[in-house]
Amino acid sequence: MTDALLVSNIILWIVVVGLSLLVLALARQVGILHERVAPAGALLPTSGPKVGELTQALELTTLDGTRLTLGGENSARLATFILFISPTCPVCKVLVPTAKSLIKSEQSRIQLVFASDGADTDREMTQHKSYIKDLKITDYPYIISQQLGMSYEVSKLPFAVLIGSDGILKSKGLVNTREHMESLIESMDSEMVSIQEFVGRTERARGENADADAQHKTAAEKSVKVHEPATVEQSS
Repeated sequence: MTDALLVSNIILWIVVVGLSLLVLALARQVGILHERVAPAGALLPTSGPKVGELTQALELTTLDGTRLTLGGENSARLATFILFISPTCPVCKVLVPTAKSLIKSEQSRIQLVFASDGADTDREMTQHKSYIKDLKITDYPYIISQQLGMSYEVSKLPFAVLIGSDGILKSKGLVNTREHMESLIESMDSEMVSIQEFVGRTERARGENADADAQHKTAAEKSVKVHEPATVEQSS
């Protein structure tokens, strides 16, 4: 009985040690994979206006009653970054300060506009007014418009749209981090549909440069061998 218990304990410990080693190996592989995977940009939806198309000018009214035109050519020659948010979206609340910080660094060429919907009742309207005060975005245009959301087929939040000063839709997509929002601006600057395309081109360029460097190194080594002086042996 004692021998059987001892054997079972030994087997149990062997299994525990084996599983621990397996978990460590998996953790290491996950870490390596994380380092190799490129940062994900904003998820580009397949519906709504296409990137590269001229956007329709919409005459809208902000929460404070100011008239604002979104879409079409911008008279101030500014691109427009529209961030769709909602009082019922927890991620939006966290993302708003990040959006303010990001666009502040780009304010010479990009204006920030917040958009939402769901203000059919006085209670909902009051909720929106409290929402923008809590987020400290009363100085930014805040539009409550179902039409605007439908125009770009916004189905999930937070969602961002970047319209160039020429009225062309430069980029759009679901955004959850600063990196996602930066990817939309990067897409506009690089004139690429998505940051994934940008990363792909960058990786291809790096590969081509590496091949060119290898060929240059090989050619240089051959040149050195050709010009090496012959060794003359002298007899004593």
